Amino acid sequence: MISLRKLFRPGPDPREARRPLWNAVVATARAPHWYEAGGVPDTLDGRFDMISLVLALVLHRIDDDPDEALAGVQLTELFVSDMDGQMRQIGFGDMVVGKQVGRMVGALGGRLGAYRAADGSDELRAALVRNLWRGKAPADAELDHVAAEVAALRAALAAMPVGALLAADRLPGRSV
Repeated sequence: MISLRKLFRPGPDPREARRPLWNAVVATARAPHWYEAGGVPDTLDGRFDMISLVLALVLHRIDDDPDEALAGVQLTELFVSDMDGQMRQIGFGDMVVGKQVGRMVGALGGRLGAYRAADGSDELRAALVRNLWRGKAPADAELDHVAAEVAALRAALAAMPVGALLAADRLPGRSV
């Protein structure tokens, strides 16, 4: 007979298996070169935009293996959970957090589509300007830096088996 304590004891959160990868996404997005050489604004919005960019590239790679769809969902749920926690930490109340997190998830969805554009394409460059600099074109050298780093990260992710990516605690390529 199963005791009530055993019946209602929560098991480990399966999303936690993706925590090292999530931490790697955040660390890669916070690498100083994006903000220094790339000119991405080092603000709450700029950081969110960079996390969304790196997460989109990682999710695209996970999507290459349909058997790992759950891993992509779990990683996205960690994104939502982290954004919720960040909003609460800076003082947003319950009434606002849900709406803001909903907007962030919508923004991530839009970026998932926009960042499928081919490396070096005008479409990708326009998406980067629209999302990272909120439509205000940066200096050519800054945009060139970010576009080149996106292409390098995408190539490094493509060269990595999805199973290895899911077990990673660091993303390939430059993270500093």
